[in-house]
Amino acid sequence: MENFDFDLRSIQEARDLARKGAEAARKMAAYTEEQIDRILQSMVKAAVEHEACLAKMAVEETGFGRELDKTYKNHAASVLLYEDIKDMKTIGILSEDPAKGTMDVAAPAGLVMGIVPSTNPTSTVIYKSMIAIKSGNAIVFSPHPSAAKCTLKAAEVMRDAAVAAGAPEGVIGCVSMPSMGATNELMHCKEVAVIIATGGPGMVKAAYSAGKPAIGVGAGNSPAYIERTANVKDAVSAIMASKTFDNGTICASEQSIICETCNHDEVVAELKRQGGYFMTKEETDKVCRLLFKNGHAMNAKFVGRSPQVIAEAAGIQIPEGTRVLIGEQGGVGEGYPLSYEKLTTVLAFYTVKDWEEACHLSIDLLQNGIGHTMSLHTQNRDIVLKFASKPASRILVNTGGSMGGTGISTGLNVAFTLGCGTCGGSSVSENVSPLHLLNVKKVAYGLKNCTTLLADDPTFHHAGAQNGPCAGSQTPHRAGAQTVQPCGPCRGREFSPAEIVAAFEETARKRDEAACTTAACGGTAAADTCTKTAADGCTGNDEKLAALVCQLIASMK
Repeated sequence: MENFDFDLRSIQEARDLARKGAEAARKMAAYTEEQIDRILQSMVKAAVEHEACLAKMAVEETGFGRELDKTYKNHAASVLLYEDIKDMKTIGILSEDPAKGTMDVAAPAGLVMGIVPSTNPTSTVIYKSMIAIKSGNAIVFSPHPSAAKCTLKAAEVMRDAAVAAGAPEGVIGCVSMPSMGATNELMHCKEVAVIIATGGPGMVKAAYSAGKPAIGVGAGNSPAYIERTANVKDAVSAIMASKTFDNGTICASEQSIICETCNHDEVVAELKRQGGYFMTKEETDKVCRLLFKNGHAMNAKFVGRSPQVIAEAAGIQIPEGTRVLIGEQGGVGEGYPLSYEKLTTVLAFYTVKDWEEACHLSIDLLQNGIGHTMSLHTQNRDIVLKFASKPASRILVNTGGSMGGTGISTGLNVAFTLGCGTCGGSSVSENVSPLHLLNVKKVAYGLKNCTTLLADDPTFHHAGAQNGPCAGSQTPHRAGAQTVQPCGPCRGREFSPAEIVAAFEETARKRDEAACTTAACGGTAAADTCTKTAADGCTGNDEKLAALVCQLIASMK
């Protein structure tokens, strides 16, 4: 293939990986829980051994983030994730309800495609490999071109560890020649069963447009509201730790701080004390021109950068020890660039009168990262309940967004793919776990007699249901009983027993009237009456039929 163009070789590689992955997925579907756990433990061990070197590779290749923090993210994606999912039931019978006669049975999705972002490349590979294997699947990765080397290395580490523990060849694959052609090939090839897309809005949209199940996540724009009852020192500490973690590259990290007029001075003083630098209007404008291009799309050169790098590039002077740059904003949307997502060490700052104003401001801010995450610092449970209705899938209370949203500092599932719900254009709102990569089959035993459902159902009151079918239908009957054929008026529709009796009583009454008329008029009227009765479907056997119907009614009482 040396003579083929790069894009063609890339597409062919994607096809080969998909075929091998699909075969591995078929084999994985038969693995037991014990086999799966043995493979996961091997992968965790390998991830721990390589967590530091993978972090170093990621920082060197992308320029994003901090080496120590990326090392911990790799640790979280392996060790912490394993502790979170090791007891999760993903093989065989998931649950059973004897009373209802049902059971849920797990079936792997098949081959998973993982799209990897440049901001969290190695931790995303470790995390997605772990949840795919835990649910009995295989996975193939499409890396971001700017993080191709470290992504490929992480995938190789996970693959070698899995295969060494008994997983089939091809169970974890990664495109080594990333291109849009290769990514599109994987998204549309028949071998891939489901896509997990972590990346920019364009890539997520492409995944959802591929014509197969996809789990995508949107952009975050998390506001952090410091309510009047909050412990300001603790709140600021959590926000600063979160925003500086890997230089703000996690999408759940805080993007804006909202405080109240009553605690404004205390919040500002604490932010300054902990390394926050409040920029002037002119400095804020300079930083915004640097960070954003084409409106509010962030300049990739300054993603995950330190405040020192940003300040130097913007031509502003900042104090030594500055950890985060802060710019006050007077509104949201166009004209207020810092009101949008900033995956770097820069925060917007707002002051409001009370919680109601904070509520409206939070909703406005979340429109630019709807469905993702927001943070709240308060000691008032009623405030928490009020903000629980905001358009965010994670409402984090008294914790940092980066750690809380990923489940590192909260009870959420440990994850690096965070669903945004339907309001955010995502198929899931939870932190994505192995359970999202399963088909759940339903086994259900019959509890009711299908042949007598209508008659047995005490809530169903249709006239013809409780006492069986209309007289004369071809249904089993007691030995010795006569089969009654319906008269003319009965044909073509169902009658209740009461209606049948009433019909024959009416026929008898007319007959009596006709007899009287015959006696008085010499028989002419009687002939007319008989003609009309016959036209209505009556016959000369009416009397006998009436007697049989009355017997039938009596037997059904």
